Amino acid sequence: MTDTNAVVAVYDSHAAAENAVEQLQKSGFDMEKLSIVGKDYLTEEHVTGYYNTDSRMKHWGKLGAFWGGLWGLLLGAAFFWVPGVGAVLVGGPLVASIVGALEAAVVVGGVSAIGAGLVSLGIPKNSVVTYETEVKAGKYLVIAHGTADDAAKAKNILNSSNPDGVTDHILIPA
Repeated sequence: MTDTNAVVAVYDSHAAAENAVEQLQKSGFDMEKLSIVGKDYLTEEHVTGYYNTDSRMKHWGKLGAFWGGLWGLLLGAAFFWVPGVGAVLVGGPLVASIVGALEAAVVVGGVSAIGAGLVSLGIPKNSVVTYETEVKAGKYLVIAHGTADDAAKAKNILNSSNPDGVTDHILIPA
C-alpha cells in the first residue's frame, strides 16, 4: 500500500473547505487522493434532487455550486443519510471506503458509516469519533492521503488555508 499517511483538516464553512481544495489542486496535489465530507442541508434548502450524468453528480440547492464544482475534481461522490447526523455528502476515495465497510459489515461499535469509512481508510479509531462530531456540528473535513511526502505537502498547504485544525495520521489498515 503506497498510501501510508493522511492529513485531515476541519473547516467551519463550505467556502473555506472549497478554498483548501482549490489550493491543493493549484499545487498539483493528486486530486484522486483527496476526500471531502460535509453535511447537506436538504430540509433547509428544499433540494429538488440529485442525479448522475457523465460520472458527475448534479445537485440543486444553496450549496449546489459548491458540491457540483467538487464532483468534477474528486474521485467518486455519494450521498448518505447518517442517523443522528442527517444528510451527508462525501467526495473522493472515502466513498469507496464507506461503501466497502458497509458491504463488509465492518461497522465499528459506536461509529456511523462515515466513521466506518474513516477506519477502513486507516484513520485511527480514537480520531474517528472527533471527526464524526465535527461533521455532525456542520463542519467540513478535507482528507488528503498518500505517501509521507504527499501528506507533508498537503499539511503545509492545508495549514495555510486557516482550518480549525489539521491532524496528520499514519494509516493503520483496518
